Amino acid sequence: MTTTGRAAIEAPDAMRAFVDELSRAGIRDAVICPGSRSTPLALALRAHSGLRCRVLLDERAAGFFAVGLAKASRRPVAVLCTSGTAAVNLAPAVVEAFHGRVPLVVLTADRPPELRDRGAPQTIDQLRLYGSQVKWFAEVPVVGDAVDELAHVRSLAGRAAATALAAPSGPVHLNVALREPLISASPLGPLADDSRDRAVLAREGAPFVDAIGGRPTLAAADITPLSDRMAATERGLIVAGPLDDPDLPAALARLAAATGYPILADPLSQARVGPHDRSHVVATGDLLARPGRWIDVHRPELVLRFGAMPTSKPILQMLQATRPALLVVDGGGGWRESALLPATFVHADEAPFADALAAELRGQGGIEGSADSRWTSDWLTADRAAAGALAGWLARPPASTEPLEPLPFTLLAEMLPDGGIIWAGSSMPVRDMDTYLPAGPRAIRCYSNRGANGIDGVVSSALGAAAADTGPVVLVVGDVSFLHDLNALVAARLHHLSATIVLVNNDGGGIFSFLPQASTDDPGVGLPDAYEELFGTPHGIDFGPIVRAFGAAHKVAEPHELGDALARSIGAAGVQVIEIRTERARNLALHRQATAAVAAALNALAGDSRP
Repeated sequence: MTTTGRAAIEAPDAMRAFVDELSRAGIRDAVICPGSRSTPLALALRAHSGLRCRVLLDERAAGFFAVGLAKASRRPVAVLCTSGTAAVNLAPAVVEAFHGRVPLVVLTADRPPELRDRGAPQTIDQLRLYGSQVKWFAEVPVVGDAVDELAHVRSLAGRAAATALAAPSGPVHLNVALREPLISASPLGPLADDSRDRAVLAREGAPFVDAIGGRPTLAAADITPLSDRMAATERGLIVAGPLDDPDLPAALARLAAATGYPILADPLSQARVGPHDRSHVVATGDLLARPGRWIDVHRPELVLRFGAMPTSKPILQMLQATRPALLVVDGGGGWRESALLPATFVHADEAPFADALAAELRGQGGIEGSADSRWTSDWLTADRAAAGALAGWLARPPASTEPLEPLPFTLLAEMLPDGGIIWAGSSMPVRDMDTYLPAGPRAIRCYSNRGANGIDGVVSSALGAAAADTGPVVLVVGDVSFLHDLNALVAARLHHLSATIVLVNNDGGGIFSFLPQASTDDPGVGLPDAYEELFGTPHGIDFGPIVRAFGAAHKVAEPHELGDALARSIGAAGVQVIEIRTERARNLALHRQATAAVAAALNALAGDSRP
């Protein structure tokens, strides 16, 4: 819903200047939670013609909605709440945005200093409320309408937007002190006719403060030693972890062509699917890296990793077991390396660095034998064999006749149009997406809340992505995560959003069937039924009436119906919830059968491989 000014509503001038500067700094979307103390900011946001505002009733859902909207739009998003516990409820989304490098401008309204620590209602200590989980914090003091005060709030707003977007992107927190009366006599709308504000602004339409941020690059003298290391190493891998840079997939393809190295592409890297050159992309890295005869003779000596740690635990374990030379490229200047290996961190913008390294290697003649090396050929052959074995197993009973939790991902790669988004739940679905999503030419974007990896706010984030209007959105989510974020469906109803939600209902925490916690059912533990009580957590909820009460459509789909149900839902108006019902123990067995089919195909190849 695009907003326009309404002269009948009024708000203080300083907040109008503050909001105007957010718009001048590039913010186009604001998510607002209702409340009293935040009134001046809410009115100013709502009145600004350059902002699209959406009101959400629950702060936790609103925060994650803003996360999804910022990811899909690739722009900072403002989110506003009132004082007290409302601000605390934004904390999970702030944490996710910080660790996931998502640009948010978090605005919390607060009482003025004279009412703090005096028992005033809805007043808590909000200064640095989110601690180290934000890039920057500032207190916006109680201000009037003097020229220097208008300049100060504009400066804070501009700095906040620029800081949120600068690498590494992330949330910033502005705590805004507001004194009554919360509604003033000043009309809403732009301040262009105000001589005080004209005195503040440098020129019409320009931001009060502007930031020109250079991206980190390496000098040629720094690239040469790295290219020399690669030129001397044939057995190398490029590991592409979660990273959303539209320039990176093609740059990695050019680097792979220069090195001959395969690209183990996590779907969240955006390199597995898309129109770029995928001739070196390995989609089944999670399966190839698992212990077995094939990986035993294909251990890398050098790994060049881009993005965050990949979703795949087998890839992490392969790195720990192999201990290759490791280069971690991070344009955000981070130190993300949880395998605890000796590593060289390359703090340079990822795509330009990949191109510069490829150019240097081409100038040196590339890696000896890279174009047709046995190493590269073996990885690409194994990827085709694994994908073929997986597709063959999926086409045969029992996989083709029983509910299989990864099935949506095998279908969506062909169904979604260019610009479509797959959002995977942060527990089992994102792992299934990593293992089962095939490579393909469609310009599909893959997302998940993998900053802090929590299950809260998943539905809200996917609906926030739908609000960006970049293309159809399909969320694949488990039942516990769905229950955890049912309030998200209110946003869809209020703002007429459309999305498909594939609800994988195994009546509890299915991922624990794959984890050591499953052993608590063993007789030797001495706690009968402890697994189901503590980890399985069956709930027995009938989702249909709940979903329909929120105004969304609901359908339970059998395996043979899922494809048609997805095809009808993609692009349809409103939220379409397609529920597939699975059984946790059987799902574990089917996953193991699929993995065994791939392992058999790889073992057959291993006899022809050389160390």
